[in-house]
Amino acid sequence: MINALGRPHTDLVDAPGSWVAQAYCRFSDPDRMFVRGLTKQRQAAALCEHCPVILECGADALDNRVEFGVWGGMTECQRRKLIKLHPGIESWADFIAQARRRASRRNFLDIAPAG
Repeated sequence: MINALGRPHTDLVDAPGSWVAQAYCRFSDPDRMFVRGLTKQRQAAALCEHCPVILECGADALDNRVEFGVWGGMTECQRRKLIKLHPGIESWADFIAQARRRASRRNFLDIAPAG
């Protein structure tokens, strides 16, 4: 399978540090993530729930404007809606990384001893 980057999918899976190598769906039937109908799409998205790379997957799909399939626990409709709601975001990967850092700092400040 060739992706939006014009490289075989196996190149992404085998790349050192690739989030794709950690995806739960990597070992399932790829067709399972490309279904029609809300019920089937929700079932596919349920596979993403506890995936360790759900954010990276979703950001990649948003950044590359992937039109089909469930990515990062989101259907194509949900991704379109998110992009429409936040048209100014140029890099979803950067946006998510910044949000993680802010949340991490907040959590750290919540547990850090007052000094």
